[in-house]
Amino acid sequence: MADSTNTAPLAGIKVIDWTQVQSGPSCTQLLAWMGAEVIKLEKVNGGDPTRSEMNDVDGSYSLYFLQLNANKKSITLDMKDPEGKKILTDLLKDADIFVENIGPGDVEKLGFGWDEVHKLNPKLIMASLKGFNQGSRFEHVKAFEPVAQSAGGAASSTGWNTGDNTAPTQSGAALGDSNSGMHLLIGILSALLQRQKTGEGCYVYQSMQNAVLNLCRIKLRDQLILDNLGELSYYAAYPNIKWGKAIPRGENAEGGLVLGWCYRAKGWETDPNAYVYIVIQQSEKGFEEFCNAMGFQDWLTDPKFNTANARDEHKAEVYKRVEEYTMQYDKYTLTKELGAKGVPVGPVMDWYELENDPDLNSDGTIVEIDQDKARGSFKTIGLPFTMSNFAPDYKRAPNLGENNEEILTALGYTADQIKELETKQVIGSNNGVKADLVAAK
Repeated sequence: MADSTNTAPLAGIKVIDWTQVQSGPSCTQLLAWMGAEVIKLEKVNGGDPTRSEMNDVDGSYSLYFLQLNANKKSITLDMKDPEGKKILTDLLKDADIFVENIGPGDVEKLGFGWDEVHKLNPKLIMASLKGFNQGSRFEHVKAFEPVAQSAGGAASSTGWNTGDNTAPTQSGAALGDSNSGMHLLIGILSALLQRQKTGEGCYVYQSMQNAVLNLCRIKLRDQLILDNLGELSYYAAYPNIKWGKAIPRGENAEGGLVLGWCYRAKGWETDPNAYVYIVIQQSEKGFEEFCNAMGFQDWLTDPKFNTANARDEHKAEVYKRVEEYTMQYDKYTLTKELGAKGVPVGPVMDWYELENDPDLNSDGTIVEIDQDKARGSFKTIGLPFTMSNFAPDYKRAPNLGENNEEILTALGYTADQIKELETKQVIGSNNGVKADLVAAK
């Protein structure tokens, strides 16, 4: 393994992290894993709300918090107190990046908007993550995961067009939260490269709505085609739908010109995730490989199936025959054997399977972090990409206010001054077990 102390991409970068819950912390988590010093600002009483949310172990912090705040430092700070503001001001003077996702307009009200911060430290990069764009008629609105998915076009294009439940549906993936954090990270890393040329920091603004829109960009393609043609033959609803002005739900279709669907596999009667996803490619070679793999050679000459347009017209028959085949085998056998014959295929993996997957647990995708004390070790998803000369050194998440003394001492505060700040509740106790754990019980 490479020496992460020498190859960490962001070693020497100091980040002031005024984020909470998931969207912002998911961004700063990656910064920390890439070697940046990340100082997390938290409320004096309770800290990040997720410290106590959905906690399953008494005397510990919740997995929600731990999986998003490993490798960080924690300082508790009353940001409405003048002395608390002075501490943040001092921290920003010596920082490279300032990330915040507090309520719309709140950072400006407290005196730490971009104009003030830029004057304070012209080299500082400030990054904000909010629900909607600057200047939007919804700029003032607080956004949570499903709000972003709804406003970003994910919910309206997800779900079913017929049946008992045709409501817009949000994805189980955190398209609004962690996705927004990763998009913000792209902007921050770009700003760091830009600063090398200009010597000056810039303001990076990421809306959750835009992050969802970016992942849904092909839906705009579909909308434009619908505007032009009045129908979408590659959608699952075709041809048995009355087309309206907007694209319909995507159901389980692949989303492009290939014919993809989720099929029952052996054991589906008792396992709700005994399914496999198979794509029938549009190309002549891809279709031939599929037919040979499945034993459907008759389709190669059958005009009802031997062209992509014909298969679109007869989707129901395609789905029926393919599923008659897939129900004979388990999803892993199907993936291994059909995949070896050139068919794009994948098992539907539930979260128990993912948690215990031997490949993911051995290749660094799922990592274990020792939180110590009541929690002990826990699993989390590690850095989602790999680098040939760097691997993160995964460390535990900080206790609430654990690094108060360290951080304030570095700013020049004496032990007596730190004790006074604690007594006045400008900062909280650094014993790590306080109001946040009490509230969790």
